[in-house]
Parts: sequence; C-alpha cells; structure tokens
Amino acid sequence: MGGDAEPGPDSGSDSTVDSGSGSSSTVEPGPDRTPLSRERIVAAAIAFVDRRGLTALTMRRLGTELGVEAMSLYRYVEGRDDLLEGMVEQMVTRLHLGGGGAGPGDGWQAYLQWLAHGVRALAREHPQVFPLIATRHPSAPWLRPPLRSLRVVEDFLGTLVARGFSDESAVAAYRAFSSFLLGHLLLEAAMLGRTVPAVDPADALRSPSTPTRGVDVREFPLLRRLEDRLSEDHASAEFERALEDLLDRLERDLPQ
Repeated sequence: MGGDAEPGPDSGSDSTVDSGSGSSSTVEPGPDRTPLSRERIVAAAIAFVDRRGLTALTMRRLGTELGVEAMSLYRYVEGRDDLLEGMVEQMVTRLHLGGGGAGPGDGWQAYLQWLAHGVRALAREHPQVFPLIATRHPSAPWLRPPLRSLRVVEDFLGTLVARGFSDESAVAAYRAFSSFLLGHLLLEAAMLGRTVPAVDPADALRSPSTPTRGVDVREFPLLRRLEDRLSEDHASAEFERALEDLLDRLERDLPQ
C-alpha cells in the first residue's frame, strides 16, 4: 500500500491519459448528471472496492465508473492516498453515535455490545474495505483501529466516563476493546477469503509520537484532556493481561 501506486495495465499517470481532455473548470457530472463531490467520489470508490477489490482501484478506473475523466476527480481528492483515507473516514463515521446506541439508562456493557456489533456489521457488509480500516495509519498516533474516528472515540470515552469509569479505566477500556475488535474482525475477514493489505513500510517506521497530519481536538473535550494518557505505550502490559485473561477463561472451560 505504499504511496499512490496504481497496479494493473493502466498503471501509468492519470494526468497523461487525461491530457487531451482540456483544462475546462466545469464540473463533469457522471452518467446520471449528478455533479461530482468528494462524498460521491468516496462512496463510489467504496462500492468499486466492494465489487472488485482494493488492488483494482485506480483513479482512472474510478473516473470511468463515474463517467468522467480521471483528472476531474483531483478537484475533490488529492490522489489515491487521499481517496483511501476518505474511504476509511466515511466507513467509520457510519457508526451512528448517541441515540443510535445505548440509551442514558443503559449500562456500559449495553453500549459496548451495541458498538461491537455495529463495527462487525460494517466489516461483514464491506469485507473488501474493512482491512483498509485496520491497516491505514491513523490521523493521530493514539487513534487505534478500527475505532479511528475522533467523534467515535470521544463518544466512547464520554459514555464510559458518564457511567462511572475513571479517565484511566476509560482509556484502558478503549485500548482493550479496540484490540479485541481488530483481532477478531481481521481474522473473520481472512476466513471470508479477503486479503489483508500490507502496511506501508513508511507507516510502520513512523514514530508513534509523530502524527500523520495535524489533528484538531478542540471540539472534543475528552480527547483534549486525555490525549497524553491515550499516547502512553502500554502494549506489553496489555498483551500480558489479555493473555492471562485468555488462559483463565480456558481453565474455567476445562471439564471438572
């Protein structure tokens, strides 16, 4: 998944292919004459990947899908990499917050059950796209896939704090919950025959303290308050705790 490389027979530059289309500033609508927009382009990309897989997605092929020249897409997305990030964001924000989940009188267990089933439904509805959500480097180093939307994480932390969790225990719950979802749903995607895309080496080597882009958390008070705590590295302790919990559960399941 490195950069904007576009595999396949049409892996050449989109700008070369479109050089004969002129430099008109008029927005080119698709076959149904609906004007282009970033939202429409991203939605079309998700539908394309659902049908044909991630490796088949190029700006040129997506332009053909929408009935426009590929260069028209660059007015709304900067390139394939920006398009992939838009797909992740649009997919994650489909998780309806607040009234869509547990109500004020429900416990935190009901909220986590609702959220977990919502993410799983998303993964099963779009198994070709979900591995992308799991492997794309997040916009902030402390956002953990698959809950990688600022609004989703703010809602998660706020719901738990409102139901009696301390700041520390809410952050620990976010880490444990996201790890559980990621491991189980990537395994489920693999069982459905989907290929998990490789992580870009540049992403793998990027320092955890260096965000990919500037992230403005001013409108998310809990994230602003807990950003330092969310950035702490407790991976080893979390692994050992999860392993011990698993061993305890297996022991309880042994015949007496």
